[in-house]
Amino acid sequence: MTTNDSSKTVHHLEYDDKQVILVGTAHVSRESAQQVRRVIQEESPDTVCVELCQSRYQSIRQKERWQETDIVKIIKEKKTFLLLSNLLLASFQKRIAKKLDIKPGQEMITAIETADEMDAEIHLADRDIRTTLSRTWRAMGLWNKIKLLFQLMLSLSDIEEIKEEDIEKMKNEDVLETLLAEVGKSLPVLKDILIDERDQYLAERIRTAPGQKIVAVVGAGHIPGIKKYWKKDIDIRALEQLPPKSHTAGVLKWLIPGAIMAMFIAGFFYGGKQAGKDMIIWWIAANAILAGLGAMIALAHPLTIIASMLAAPLTSLNPMIAAGWVSGLVEAFTRKPKVKDIECLPEDILSVRGFWKNKVTRILLVVVFTNLGSSVGTFVAFPVIMKMLLGVSP
Repeated sequence: MTTNDSSKTVHHLEYDDKQVILVGTAHVSRESAQQVRRVIQEESPDTVCVELCQSRYQSIRQKERWQETDIVKIIKEKKTFLLLSNLLLASFQKRIAKKLDIKPGQEMITAIETADEMDAEIHLADRDIRTTLSRTWRAMGLWNKIKLLFQLMLSLSDIEEIKEEDIEKMKNEDVLETLLAEVGKSLPVLKDILIDERDQYLAERIRTAPGQKIVAVVGAGHIPGIKKYWKKDIDIRALEQLPPKSHTAGVLKWLIPGAIMAMFIAGFFYGGKQAGKDMIIWWIAANAILAGLGAMIALAHPLTIIASMLAAPLTSLNPMIAAGWVSGLVEAFTRKPKVKDIECLPEDILSVRGFWKNKVTRILLVVVFTNLGSSVGTFVAFPVIMKMLLGVSP
């Protein structure tokens, strides 16, 4: 049985012998933070659940966490796009919070502080953000990833139009869903992963939290979903696993370079040395120029631009390595981030200019834009080489 508080943001649920009070919040709302404190103090729960995973909880508890960022490790582990997207999401929240003169995630900070004051146990209820984003990337193709990246970047310029009353309206939506609304229209699976899966995960974590009386602080956009899945069986382990990579994508990763190499060989065989040479020159030019252009857009070091142009024609034929990883590592060593860059990261991500100015985020941009340029180069060169081959074939 469930009943709603007159505030319409507090909901009472029961599970076995547990009493659960759900508090729906906006993640950048002063009013939400005040309500969270009031509910926890009035209810005096055994446990306070917060919509945080371990990594985000640590970022609140340990402000110096950014100083441990190992940019080279991130590039080698192929997590550049994930980190950049995470920073763009954080930027969206931070800019709204700064505009309204509050801390981002203040309602979660308030929940933790009030729980400590009331001697209540703190229980982390959300799925690891890295798992959520990784599952999202696995479900997206290259074009949709590009759309997502630019959607997040465009969000940096929309903040000035948002007023505090608009923030209260955002209580009806998840922040991720708000940002990705346009992308989600063409890729419904995003909603499944970003919203529905997390609704299930939150429901299971909250109802299995320790204690008889529990206050759960979650984004208001998750309330309907949590109530929907409240009495249903949920396999939480399945929600924590990364789905296997697409078999088709795995085949194409090898098939495209194989087809290109076969066209080079056929060009030499049917058209002679000049025809084969022309095909290779076109391939090198398309990949090198566009990868170099990508690095230039990211304001990379001249050596990085040269490295990206040299690497792209080769890495495009090798599915095991990407041009962006090469250029990112070169950028990391030629313009090694300093302690100052790490310390300024939370402030620099508040603006588009800051993303390009900070050496940490610039490296991420170098990786992403070089890979993008190299990928476009491949798509540009492939049909031209095919046309050249058909022109010399008997």
